Amino acid sequence: MRKNSKAAIIDAAIYLFNTKGFNGTSVRDIAAKADVNAANISYYFRNKNGLLEKCFTVFFESYLEELEKGFSLLECGAELSLNAMVDNVLRYQCQNIQLTRFILREMTIDSQIVREIMSTYHVKERYMFKKVLEAGMENGEFKKHSIQFSILQLKGLLSMPFLNTHYVTEVLHVQPHEKYFADKYSHELSQWIKGTLGTGHQIQEKMLINI
Repeated sequence: MRKNSKAAIIDAAIYLFNTKGFNGTSVRDIAAKADVNAANISYYFRNKNGLLEKCFTVFFESYLEELEKGFSLLECGAELSLNAMVDNVLRYQCQNIQLTRFILREMTIDSQIVREIMSTYHVKERYMFKKVLEAGMENGEFKKHSIQFSILQLKGLLSMPFLNTHYVTEVLHVQPHEKYFADKYSHELSQWIKGTLGTGHQIQEKMLINI
């Protein structure tokens, strides 16, 4: 048995939920993959649903931490802050592709846990995106856009490669978890922010010149 059986169970569940689906994975499957006794799963998580909730928590707490790192740069400029938020989230998803793919797929299902996630984690995410977009529009960095639709577009751009990994591979001949993809796609997202949202005004450069 592994020393950290709880972490082993979570890793096994993430892998199996992603490859076999939540309903297609049994507690015994998870225990075998984690090399633990099935009773350990009951002890730590009660049941498979408790383990599912833990997977959501692991994903979204780290996801929000990455967003907050970029959001903390808002005083340095809205475009800089938004780029950092997007880059941080993208790289987190690339580095945790199994968990990301599973969670994003589960978020398309109308369930109690998804509704709870929407009322907690997604509210925090929307708040940060909204504040950055509002700040950019107020200081002239961003054009006047519908904030709600801009957030939807950003969310779509950030999730599409992980919901459609086979399509990405067919088109780009690269896997979404590869560093090359993260670097290239981060640059493309930055260009989208500049071209779609930006006004072309170099607010940050002006601020630096005036210091």
